[in-house]
Amino acid sequence: MLIYHFGTRDGLLRAILRQARQRQVEAFTELLRVRPEEHYPATLGNAWSAMTGPHGRPYLRMFSRLHDTAGEPLWPGFRRTATTDWLAPLEEGMRSLGRPELATVVLAVIRGLLMDLDATGDAARTDQAFHHFLATIDSA
Repeated sequence: MLIYHFGTRDGLLRAILRQARQRQVEAFTELLRVRPEEHYPATLGNAWSAMTGPHGRPYLRMFSRLHDTAGEPLWPGFRRTATTDWLAPLEEGMRSLGRPELATVVLAVIRGLLMDLDATGDAARTDQAFHHFLATIDSA
């Protein structure tokens, strides 16, 4: 019945992934939004904790496999989309510090540390590295 509705097994997988991705984008965008009562590095710290915590990690595990070229046939263009859709909220957040041009740097650090966390499972070290990074941008 499901194959009839979605056409193929890959069609079913794409529908599941798109729904999960929509939920991830909504949740993570909310985490990254500017809060007038909160300094943006604190927002980033809270977002990092949520993204790498119990509620965010399933998304990271699910979508990390699509970041390599093996995921391209299932979701063409995913790697680009999964990168660029975080630039706008990060740019707005960094604008609150007067440094919107640092959005790409912040994104690169987050993505790099997430890849490190995925590869090593060393949450303590990657958390510490992210907090050192936040201290650096907070003092800049």
